[in-house]
Amino acid sequence: MTKPVTRLSLSQARRIALAAQGFADPRPAGAPTARHLKRVIDRVGILQIDSVNVFSRAHYLPLFARLGPYPREALDRLTGYVPKPRNPLMFEYWAHAASLIPVELEPFLRWRMARADDEPWPAIRRIAQENPSLLEDVERLVKEQGPVRAGDTGIPRPAPRPGHMWNWHDGKIALEYLFYAGRVTTAKRVNFERYYDLTERVLPPEILARPTPREADAKRELIRVAARALGVATVADLADYFRISQAAAKSAVADLVESGELVPATVVGWAPPAYLWHEARRPRRVDARAVLSPFDSLVWFRERTERLFGFHYRIEIYTPEAQRQYGYYVLPFLLGEDLVGRVDLKADRQTGVLRVQSAWVEDGFEPDVVAAGMAEELALAAQWLALGAIEVRPRGNVAKQLAVALG
Repeated sequence: MTKPVTRLSLSQARRIALAAQGFADPRPAGAPTARHLKRVIDRVGILQIDSVNVFSRAHYLPLFARLGPYPREALDRLTGYVPKPRNPLMFEYWAHAASLIPVELEPFLRWRMARADDEPWPAIRRIAQENPSLLEDVERLVKEQGPVRAGDTGIPRPAPRPGHMWNWHDGKIALEYLFYAGRVTTAKRVNFERYYDLTERVLPPEILARPTPREADAKRELIRVAARALGVATVADLADYFRISQAAAKSAVADLVESGELVPATVVGWAPPAYLWHEARRPRRVDARAVLSPFDSLVWFRERTERLFGFHYRIEIYTPEAQRQYGYYVLPFLLGEDLVGRVDLKADRQTGVLRVQSAWVEDGFEPDVVAAGMAEELALAAQWLALGAIEVRPRGNVAKQLAVALG
């Protein structure tokens, strides 16, 4: 039986997506609590990790974008990023790239762990094939001495090599293989350095005791999480959320349509068919304001960002400086229900200054309005990061107005 198709305007789809991601709710009136953080995590289902710390670590920013200034140590307790973690609610694994995921999702990622010999990048696959005894030695080290750092393996780091982003030694590669295979995980991070331990000593025993789902069932559950978090999405959008193949995502979507959890839809301007989460909110208005991490789940799939917001965005960290269009660590700026600008930020912790390296407004939006909203959000960001001043460089088509708005 053919399911009826829901027709949505682009504005409706945008508001549904923003609501699903938590941007339709007002920020807490007082200081956000652990309950507020858990609600955001439950909504988005995943926080991407990244080592770049020029403004803030990536996993902290999605909660700031949705809640405003919150105590980062509250998130550290939930993720186990403290010296003596107790019952963390999230664990690290390869989900949408390197990510923090609620521990309840661990059984649904075991199919990926079982593919450690096939799926990871070549260096990790190679060490399992060429040096299995090293894997045994490193796993024994973790068992006897964990939690351990990569440096505790005693294997020296090789000389830097041009074109290699990570200068990993074989001990680190072995740990990363065991991590991908689910045999070890992150016990804690200190100064963002990962300490590895046996998974059975980190994750709750009741989670590890749960039966391993069939692969198709596990992927369907991950697509279900993605569908709820995105609100309205194409198969490509849903597949990207947990980096599942489009073929598997398409099969899972068909099952969810059959069960009534996904509703077939068309969105004006979208070529591929869309699917609406059956409980998705449809607000008439969204009055959000946020600077967004490049790794925020609202914008991390650039194709969707362009389709949903008409906003072309590429991170330029790895682009040579002379070729950058907007700057080094550029964050999209959300105002109302639109991505209206972008801002290149640097937290100068030594001098206590939030440096705005450049600020831009998109075509079609009023510079003074964008600058006023951006100034308010940057003032909150400086407060959150304990920076006492904001300095704006005269680069970008709204930098002048932003400097005036900041006073």
